[in-house]
Formats: sequence, C-alpha cells, structure tokens
Amino acid sequence: MKWSEICVHTTQQAVEAVSNLLHEVGAQGVVIEDVEDYDQMMAEDHFGEIWDVSGRESYPTSGVYVKAYVPASGDFQDTFAAFKKEVDGLRHVLDIGTGDVTVVEMDEEDWAHSWKQYYKPVKISQHLTIVPLWEDYEPQPEENVILLDPGMAFGTGTHPTTMLCIQAIENYIRPGDRLIDVGTGSGVLAIAAAKLGAERVEALDLDAVAVESARQNVETNGVGHIIDVKTGDLLKGMTGEYDLVVANILADVIMLFIDDAYARVKPGGYFITSGIIGQKRAEVTEALKASGFAIEETRVMEDWVAIIAKKD
Repeated sequence: MKWSEICVHTTQQAVEAVSNLLHEVGAQGVVIEDVEDYDQMMAEDHFGEIWDVSGRESYPTSGVYVKAYVPASGDFQDTFAAFKKEVDGLRHVLDIGTGDVTVVEMDEEDWAHSWKQYYKPVKISQHLTIVPLWEDYEPQPEENVILLDPGMAFGTGTHPTTMLCIQAIENYIRPGDRLIDVGTGSGVLAIAAAKLGAERVEALDLDAVAVESARQNVETNGVGHIIDVKTGDLLKGMTGEYDLVVANILADVIMLFIDDAYARVKPGGYFITSGIIGQKRAEVTEALKASGFAIEETRVMEDWVAIIAKKD
C-alpha cells in the first residue's frame, strides 16, 4: 500500500491548528519533530533513564515539523492542493513560520522502518516502561512493562501528552476501578490502566485501524480479560458510571464531550484530559468548570498540558 507523508514546517504555536487540518484530510495521527524535544530526549529524564535516539540532522534547525501519513488515493493531488491553501490561510490568525508544505510518497514497509529506528524502551512513570515489541529488554525488579507496536494507529506512548496522561492515571487510579479510554489509538492508556490495577477498561476509537491495533496490543500484554476495545464516537451511546474517564486527544475535541464525560464519571471520580497545547489551557479549564468539574491538578510538560478534573 502506498502512503503519502505530508510535512508542514511551522511553529509550536501552530501545531494544534495544523494537526486539525491534517486530521481533516484523513490522517489518523501526527508526528511532531521539534529539535528541543530531541535535545531533551537525549538528556537524563525525570526517572534517570536515557532515551536512545539518533538522527538530529532530520529535525528542523528552527520551528517544528508536523508530519502525517495518509493513503495515496487517486484524488490525493486535489486534496493536497486544498490542504496547502488551508495551511496558508492560517497566516491570518497565527504565526505559522515558513508554513512550507511538502509531500513524499512511500510504501508502508518503508514508513515502518523509517520510524522504528528511533523508538526505544523508555520509562514513562514511576512504575511503567514502554518497550517496542521488536526490542529485547530485561525489566528491572518491580518494573512493569508495556509491550507496544503502534502500527499505523500512531501513539508510541512516549509523546509528552501520553506521558502526562499515564503519570496522572498512575497517581489517581485505585485497585478495582472502572475506566473509559476515549480515542484509545494504540491502546497504551488502557493497557497502562489495566497494569496499574483497573478492574475493567472500555477502550474506544472511531477508527478501525486504531481499534485493530489496540486489540493486538491488549492481547500481547495479556490484559484482554480486563480491556474491551471497540468502535466508539467519543462517549456516544455509553451508559453507567466510571471511576475515571481519560482522553489524550486535541483540545477542541475534548470540549465536544465534556458534558458527556461528567455524566459518565462517578461522584468523586476523575476526568483526565491531555493533548492540550498551552494556549488552549484556559479555554479547556473554563469548559470543565462550566460542566461542573472541579480542577484537581494541572500538569505541564514542555508546551503540553494535562488537566485532572474531579466530579465532587
């Protein structure tokens, strides 16, 4: 299968807006390449681990590359032309830097090998380490390993938004809790919850590729008896009450279902949201409060924000 890699050279400020446009043309996820992230990954992190990454020359010397992969369909050229026009239109409201947009066609196999070389085991919280399925890794005593193959669903678990979310889950989950993971992607949040003591996890995603990827990762980690992965459009059709609802998706999407999340969270339970770029923090915070949540905690990593809201 042929895939088109779309790359936009932009600014950190415009990452979310560009990501939204990429989703609109069929991308299931985005890759953000920021040289500041690279330099931080090469440094010692909060847990004393080193992230083995090479290839600094592929990162921009300034600004950010936002990349996504979409099927190279017959009408792609028309879609790509319209996408470039939409990106250029962002100049009226945002600093998008150069705004250069390029596209490269590649086979799925080429895409897979191009990113696997950068994906190594990384400790993301006090008790959890994410290990690529193809890596040999010997865990330390009391170290809980999540084996992951994100495939075309994206979501390696090592992006700041995912790390923030998993660290929050680790802090707030209690043995026997029931949880919903909205927009599960590769299933990493659901698997983390299961390994941290959840009794039952509903993992939802609208995309069939993500659902299949998550199911495979769930089985690989031996938590299929805890996690039910299924197709779902946010929280539509969900009933009952849960101890935690978690969502690591774009801020604009989070604000579409805050009221639904409030209805699904038990009194005393939590809504953990991540994927929020810094300039959207206040907007999401106010929307959570307006629905009845109390802000329990806000966590920041680089320019990304996770908000933990409590239903009193």
